[in-house]
Amino acid sequence: MDHGMEYVTLNNRVKMPKLGFGVFQIAKEDCERCVLDAIEVGYRHIDTAQSYRNEEEVGNAIMKCGVPRKELFITTKVWIDNYGYEKAKQSVLDSMKKLKTEYLDLVLLHQPFGDHYGAYRALQELYKEGKIRAIGVSNFYPDRLADMVAFNEIVPQVNQVETNPLHQQIDAQANMVKRNVQMEAWAPFGEGRNHMFSNPVLL
Repeated sequence: MDHGMEYVTLNNRVKMPKLGFGVFQIAKEDCERCVLDAIEVGYRHIDTAQSYRNEEEVGNAIMKCGVPRKELFITTKVWIDNYGYEKAKQSVLDSMKKLKTEYLDLVLLHQPFGDHYGAYRALQELYKEGKIRAIGVSNFYPDRLADMVAFNEIVPQVNQVETNPLHQQIDAQANMVKRNVQMEAWAPFGEGRNHMFSNPVLL
């Protein structure tokens, strides 16, 4: 771990690289090359999702990159069509096949809709079997997150929400800190909107 990457320690003591390379909106045909480039410049955390439809390409890059699997941190997310216990469990195993890995570092429920309770039960089971090192949710509002913490055996390790300098989620973050859930940002640069890259304060 000498590539200068900083880590955050989750509530189950798993270390997660602070900097992740997300593959949302990267076309299938470009994805493998982009992930290989990202790993080459030092990224170790790759974030994909079932709904991005590029898990296989990420898997190809994982196979070819030459970095030992244990040095990589691979995240995927269960899409709402795959919620419910049975379906969610099978979908994660399918994601593992596509990603060509025996285990996943982090699996999130993508949205707080549908039978996310059944889906989370499946994640808890896969976690206990050692197939997933950390589990969590994404886009869960404070009340939904409070619910997940109160009514599940395993507190989510992560809640990935839209967070950036112009959308700071202060109250949501305070709620996560209180519940010992790590906040993870998607679109940390707001996808470049609102003059993010020319904002004088940020510059």
